[in-house]
Amino acid sequence: MTWLLGVIGDPVSHSLSPVIHNMWIREHGLDASYEALRVERGDLGSALETLVQRNALGFNITLPHKEDALALADEASDIARRIGAANTLIRREQGGWRAENTDAPGFVRSLLDANIDVAGRRVTLLGAGGSARAVAISLMDLRADITIANRTRERAEALVSETGIQANICSLEQGIEEAATADLVVNTLSLGHSGASLELPQAAGQFFYDISYGKAAAAIRAEALARNWQHMDGLSMLVSQAAYSFEHWFGILPEMKDVLAHCRKLVGATT
Repeated sequence: MTWLLGVIGDPVSHSLSPVIHNMWIREHGLDASYEALRVERGDLGSALETLVQRNALGFNITLPHKEDALALADEASDIARRIGAANTLIRREQGGWRAENTDAPGFVRSLLDANIDVAGRRVTLLGAGGSARAVAISLMDLRADITIANRTRERAEALVSETGIQANICSLEQGIEEAATADLVVNTLSLGHSGASLELPQAAGQFFYDISYGKAAAAIRAEALARNWQHMDGLSMLVSQAAYSFEHWFGILPEMKDVLAHCRKLVGATT
């Protein structure tokens, strides 16, 4: 009997997750398939009830369903509860779902693979939305000195309060203006999806890590390289979080290097 897996979101047709997971499924000879499943906001619960009938084993969850996935789960990991969102659901033997969040370990793995050590270092986090939560918690666990720069101070304050992290807070303008004083800048803003960029200060070779990739990261990447930043995109994080989801479903942590190279070829981007 073939297991069903997939990524649930809206929109979802652009997702590289089916490419990533189906490569690993073939590599390990598993009787499973992974699909992109478009589900509109508010319909996750009914969709999961229907998908159970198709022998569903688990799902990756993306916008706009991450908070709903956590709320609908019968149990959840500590990291998913700390972040307040789930990006992975695992079907339980007794029925129902277990919620996980692999964005946080995926982000940490991407830093390790790039030999970036943030312990005791100044890190500026741009943005305070849903993606920023997993990044902020990871940075705190890695003992970074965090500054959150966001357009609305209230949202940054809510992130700090709700996650329990320790961080300085400033306006987005101040965070960008003073970015060169940080050892690492992490961008979680979605402005790159509209082709917009940031006016970055001149750097001294520090890393600018944009969790977007491909076309969404192109304009900011060009600006960062022109200002002497080492640019890093989010493809490594994407593949890493996918690998940890795969491990939750099958008990196998798959190889990432070849899959990452294939994805990079598909999006036509380099770090």
